[in-house]
This record gives sequence, C-alpha cells and structure tokens, in this order.
Amino acid sequence: MTSSVIVGEDEEDSFTKPLGRLSVFYYGVGHMLNDITASCWFTYLLLFLTQIGLSPRDAAIVMLSGQVADGFATIFIGELIDRFGHFKIWHAAGSLLVAISFSSVFGGCLPCSVLHSTSLTIETLSYSTFAAIFNIGWAATQVSHMAMVNCITLNSTSRVALTSSRNAFSMVANLGLYAIALVVFGVSKADTKENTESQYRWIAYSCITVGCCFVIIFLMGTKEPRLRINLRESNRTRIPWAYWFRKLLYYQVAVVYLLTRLVLNVSQAYLAFFVIDDLQMAQSAKALIPAIIYICSFIVSVMLQEIPWNGKRLKAYYCAGGIIWMFCGVSILLLPRSINSFMYAISVFIGIANALILVTAISMQSVLIGSELGGCAFVCGSLSFLDKMSCGLALYVLQSHQSATSPQVDVNIQHSFNFSVTRYGLGLVPAVCSFVGVAVTYFMELDSTILKPLCQPLLLE
Repeated sequence: MTSSVIVGEDEEDSFTKPLGRLSVFYYGVGHMLNDITASCWFTYLLLFLTQIGLSPRDAAIVMLSGQVADGFATIFIGELIDRFGHFKIWHAAGSLLVAISFSSVFGGCLPCSVLHSTSLTIETLSYSTFAAIFNIGWAATQVSHMAMVNCITLNSTSRVALTSSRNAFSMVANLGLYAIALVVFGVSKADTKENTESQYRWIAYSCITVGCCFVIIFLMGTKEPRLRINLRESNRTRIPWAYWFRKLLYYQVAVVYLLTRLVLNVSQAYLAFFVIDDLQMAQSAKALIPAIIYICSFIVSVMLQEIPWNGKRLKAYYCAGGIIWMFCGVSILLLPRSINSFMYAISVFIGIANALILVTAISMQSVLIGSELGGCAFVCGSLSFLDKMSCGLALYVLQSHQSATSPQVDVNIQHSFNFSVTRYGLGLVPAVCSFVGVAVTYFMELDSTILKPLCQPLLLE
C-alpha cells in the first residue's frame, strides 16, 4: 500500500473533463505582457541599438546577455515553482519586473545620462544590464504560465486548447505591437539619436500599458490550479531531474521545442532587416509584413482549438508546419528584389507554419509531462533554458558575422540579390531547423488516445 493520497473518482473525473470557453480565455491572456514585449525585443532591439550607434557585435552582446540571463533564470525558477508552487505569485512578480525594466531597455542609456558620458562601452553595459533584468522577470512569467497548463487539467484536448489560446493571444499581442509601431513611426521622425530613442520609448510605454491590463484580467479570472494544490497536500515527492533525463521522449521534445523557437525567434529578428535592406521595400513594410504573419497565425491558432487532439495529430500538424516553413525558407533565399512584393504572399504561409509548429511543439511538453505534475515546471524551465541559450548564441554568431562580411546593398541593382547573413538568418536557418524538427517528430512515440473536445466551442457559431 502506498502512502499517496488518491484523489476521489469524482474529483479526478473533474480534472479530465473538458474546460469551458471562459477558463481558456482567462488563461490565454495571461502571457500578453510577455508576448508584446518579446515581440518588440526580437523585432526591433537589434535595429534600435544599431540605429543609436552601437556596432552589430555590441548589439548582439546586449541580446545575448538577456538570453543567457533568461536561460539560467528558467532553470532556477522552475525548480522553485516545483518545490513551493504558487504559480500566480511567480507570474505577478515576473510581470512587475518586466513592466519596470522594459522601458529602460528601449528608453536610452540611464548611466550615460547620470555620468554625462558618451562612451559606447558604458552604453553597451547599461543596455546589457537592463536586458538581463528584463529577461529574468520574463522567465518567471513564462515558466509559471506554461507549467500552469498541466496543473489546470489532465484532459489532453483541453491542454492543447489552452496552448492554442495562449498562442492566439500571442498573435494579438504581436499585432498590437506592430499597430503601435506603425503609428509611432508614422507620426515622428528618427532623424537624430534622441528622436530614435524617443520613438522606441513611446513604443515600450504603450506595450507595457496594454500588457499590464491583460495581466490583471488573468490574475482576476484564473484561480491557482487545484491539481498542484492536491499534489502538495499529498505525500508524493517531487520528481527528481534524473527521472526526465532517463526518458527518450524528453530529449526528443527538447530538440523539437529548441528548433521551433530557433525558427520563430531568428526569423523574427531578421525580418525587418531583410525587408528593408535586402528587398529595399518601403519603411511601412517592416510593420505590415509581420502584421500579416501574425494575423494568419492568429486565425490558425483559433482553428486549432476546435480539434480533438492526440499524439498522431500533434505529429502530423507539426510536420505540416515544418514542411511549409522549408518551402518558405527556400523562397526567401531565392527571392530577388525585382519581385519583392512576393514577400507578402510568403508571409501568409510563414504565419500558418508558425502557428502549426509552435502550438504542437508546446503541446508535446504536456504529452511528455502527462500526470507527472511534480516536475512540470522543471520540464518547462529546462526546455526554455535550451531555447534561450541556443537563440542567443545563434543571433550572436549571425550578427558578428554580419559585421565583418555583409556587403552594402546596391540600390541600383534591381534584378539581383546577394546571399547576405540577413537572408541566411530568415531563410536558411529556419528551413534547416524545420527539416530536423520534422525528422525528429516523425520518430516520436506519443499517446494516440483521443479525448473529448471542449465542452463549449471557442469559435462563435
């Protein structure tokens, strides 16, 4: 006889029942502050830092410092959440730190103003410090929010619905950013360093205001997960790290999640550079093309919430998204400036592929965790650690190489293109990562049980 406290049949049944629309909605908006600030981080940070005078290598150092801080914070915070619980407290504390520090990332060099210095070294150190602080808060919010999925319900279809809802509102957050950016870039000119800093400061303040409103909705509408409370009240011990390291599925899911994040983050970081520098499109395109991507991702994410999910479908949809990205990557590599308007069509398929691979990759984590809730935060944290470190290193290597070898674009050459680092970052890297991700997913063994869909449809009839 074990010492575990067994949950009653009725209570256990309630944990496997499909969730309602409102519960999914409240959970979905909880990551909006992280999403809108992360979108600004990956889309505009490198562009902003180079516009105010930092070299591409120094700009990459700032981003790498944030990614490294984020990576180590996810491991540490995941362990603390597994030990002590309190998802909502961690979420609220992380959101507060994000709101306080994010404006300093895009708000100019505070130490430079205090010390009356124009040193690029001090400027790089200042931005790196605030980037690290911002990412620590971001990690606390991300890990607590992701791990919460597995403790809200044991129903696999509802878990995918929660993930899809989170991804759908992530698309809303990204669209909100580009709408804000379009207005700010349209009404103000960036003819001086001070004006450039002012532009991005207004974007940062607007992002924080919008994101904090949704954090409040999440905290008021979502209860602390009962499954985690029941686990803490029982005599079951926390699952050790070694348990996960002995599972083949852990490594497979880790590789797929890492590659998925590389596809999304590296492509997002180089999209604005590619549109403006390589394709020589209008300045408005650096907001319009990302907006098209996120509109398509939002539509697909909402549609994915209506599907009864099992392991085979997760694998099939991930492979479909990966294959679409491979074709998009090849198209970007070969796209000449003479038909740069074709980028609008490519962006539609990128949006579809992004939604498919992200929703299914995150849902694979839930399949891995199953009912083993004693280590759910560690799984989310460790996978996020791999994601942050790999993305930071990849962007640093690409940026460093670009500073040394990337040629200047000749605007008089209308029918040719050069294989720039920007083109590789947006086309080749995501295509290769997608190919490897599809190959790993194909050989996964996931549970094939189909559970009932949500008790209420998320789409209005």
